[in-house]
Amino acid sequence: MKGHDLLQDKVVVVTAAAGTGIGSSVARRAAEEGATVVVSDWHEARLATTAAELGVHAIPCDVTEEEQVQALVEGTVTKYGRLDVMINNAGLGGTRSVLDMRDDEWLRVLDVTLNGTFRCTRAALRQMVKQGSGAVVNNASVVGWRAQEGQAHYAAAKAGVMAFTRCAAMDVAKHGIRVNAVAPSLAMHPHLAKVTSEELLRDLAAREAFGRAAEPWEVANVMVFLASDYASYLTGEVLSVSSQHP
Repeated sequence: MKGHDLLQDKVVVVTAAAGTGIGSSVARRAAEEGATVVVSDWHEARLATTAAELGVHAIPCDVTEEEQVQALVEGTVTKYGRLDVMINNAGLGGTRSVLDMRDDEWLRVLDVTLNGTFRCTRAALRQMVKQGSGAVVNNASVVGWRAQEGQAHYAAAKAGVMAFTRCAAMDVAKHGIRVNAVAPSLAMHPHLAKVTSEELLRDLAAREAFGRAAEPWEVANVMVFLASDYASYLTGEVLSVSSQHP
């Protein structure tokens, strides 16, 4: 896709950027828009492949480990001198009834999806406050608004991301820093197809106004917008990237 320099001269970090999902798509779109991109993921082999394909710098990071999160931000600033945009894409899902859900399953989803977003946002905001500028874009989900069977842990985590986004935005508004989120409904990529039944995917797609899932780059475009100066008066917002109303 041809860029329009929306992120020209900005240093952008994207978590969970390996593979073929939203993370790698937003990293690609940010680079196309002129950004200096740092990609991160816990899976080092896939991360190296993604970084090579995009021609960008990579820093491995498990968002459940505070030391690694700090190293991600510090490594970015050491290499490029600043951090302008943090895109928190890391999340973990799964399908399990509350009746059968174990504590460790619940806690793992919340630790990656909600706590990981908190850790990365906190580390990024501390650097951005020093700079006096910056933007954070979090990846939430429409299940933070909608009920869906078997998604209690994931929905609770994503609803938490939404509330966290709104409150964090207020904490740093006086510093000229923005914090927003996107809430995709259904974005199709190979990993999702592996962990979700074809029947459920067909049902979810049929509920969309366009009768199909979003492509990852369609979600990435909205994240790039929120990261750019075109969204200069938006903060504490959660934008639905969906063709059906919550």
